[in-house]
Amino acid sequence: MGERTMKVISTLEIVDVQTGERTPLRSFDYLIEAPNWTSDGKRLIYNSLGCLYSFDIATCELVQIDSGFATECNNDHVLSFDNTKIAISHHTKEDGKSRIYTLPMEGGEPVLVTPNAPSYLHGWSPNGAELAYCAERNGQYDIYTIPVDGGVEVQLTDSPGLDDGPEYSPDGGHIWFNSVRTGLMQVWRMNADGSEQTQMTIDESNNWFPHVSPNGQTIAYLSYRKGDVDPGDHPANKDVAIRLMASTGGDYRTLVQLFGGQGTINVNSWSPDSKRLAFVSYGVEE
Repeated sequence: MGERTMKVISTLEIVDVQTGERTPLRSFDYLIEAPNWTSDGKRLIYNSLGCLYSFDIATCELVQIDSGFATECNNDHVLSFDNTKIAISHHTKEDGKSRIYTLPMEGGEPVLVTPNAPSYLHGWSPNGAELAYCAERNGQYDIYTIPVDGGVEVQLTDSPGLDDGPEYSPDGGHIWFNSVRTGLMQVWRMNADGSEQTQMTIDESNNWFPHVSPNGQTIAYLSYRKGDVDPGDHPANKDVAIRLMASTGGDYRTLVQLFGGQGTINVNSWSPDSKRLAFVSYGVEE
């Protein structure tokens, strides 16, 4: 008997944040990940098999975005606030490590931003000037920012263990991130200069990838069950939840329970009116 092969089924979905009603848009018999919602409300940008795709919500048609030599993209793509550019994390041919590049929203040749690697993109400042990312330097993963055209990176965190997922608030005043520094992975917030690092979730879950709604009022994040995963890991194919909390802190509300994890909401997937979220759920078939 040969080894069983498992096939991943990916379903691109939208959920209403008030009612919790889920609307499946399209299923794929291969892996897709991490939808970004465009500011005109019409499209979702996701990655699959190393490339980027634009998905038309009204017609469910998809088009590959030309990303030049960058054909090993992971699920850390981010759109500029004005939607003229897209930034990507691409595993370079030379050493296989992730570096950050930018390219025009309609496609084109990528421009290198971070020569140092590995660097995993997560945030773009509202004024367009800086990118925020998680990077491993000297054996430690911390959060950094860098001018969007390249230059000197600035280290914002320096705590033992993983700090990841940095994303700017729409007013540019804060960066939200997740950190394992208190034991479990939890959601944190700091000023954009790295000061006043504050824990925002305190519960018995591992909480990842905080995403701020465009109106700045709500945080969506991904929760793994305690004991299901190592606090510093965010694997695929787990029972997870998408939760919501006020950006001022306080109690959370579970919006969606699903089979997913890695790829579900690695990037900000809020609709421009802050009323819906896009995400990917998964199934596995033999």
